[in-house]
Amino acid sequence: MITLIAGPCVIESEELLDQVAARLVDINRRLGTDIIFKASFDKANRTSIHSFRGPGIDKGLQMLGDVKKKWGLKILTDIHEAWQAEAAGQVCDVLQIPAFLCRQTDLLVAAARTGRTVNIKKAQFLAGRDMRYPVEKARDAGAREVWLTERGNMMGYGTLVVDFRNIQDMLEIVPTVIMDCTHSVQRPDAQGGKTGGDRRYVPMMAMAAKAFGATGYFFEVHPTPDQGLSDAANMLELDKLEGLVRRLIEK
Repeated sequence: MITLIAGPCVIESEELLDQVAARLVDINRRLGTDIIFKASFDKANRTSIHSFRGPGIDKGLQMLGDVKKKWGLKILTDIHEAWQAEAAGQVCDVLQIPAFLCRQTDLLVAAARTGRTVNIKKAQFLAGRDMRYPVEKARDAGAREVWLTERGNMMGYGTLVVDFRNIQDMLEIVPTVIMDCTHSVQRPDAQGGKTGGDRRYVPMMAMAAKAFGATGYFFEVHPTPDQGLSDAANMLELDKLEGLVRRLIEK
């Protein structure tokens, strides 16, 4: 079974979490999938200091725990500092290391020591083959399962470009390589103090990654993406997720 991850970029409200979770449960029931619910309790890497970051670790983990209990979904969240790992690991099934932080040894070690699956996003400044070193850090610290995620590389100052060969290179390091289909369509050129993007290309990113052998897919989704408080430009409309997942699970 392929690995599927979906959810809003950041925790905005309990109502949003429930709306998205209910849809994921419905998709799982109809398609026989096991989509992991993703949301961030703190977006510590926002462009502007005035940008919405989320409810913080205490309230955020409580809300994610409520989703897990109410809807029975596995949970993924990202951590930015080593001290967050233990608390997040008590709630979440997968701890995600943000791309910019994938070389932070203390963060990787702390995540690994929780015993949870560690999903390491490839940095925008690294080649896929270089991800063997973050994986080595996590494994040496005791991680039982490590995933890698492709999310594009910087091209100049204003956009990302995906080299899909990275998927195959990373499959030589770990058996689970995920395509981040929404962050890869970002245009991180700080448009008015926030990152831009173009969600039109999300399905194309997913299908191209499938052709290159990806074993998983990551989608940030929102019922009304343009009203989202983070990554609004590149989140996929929630009502378009099921159709895309159907295409991806077809043989």
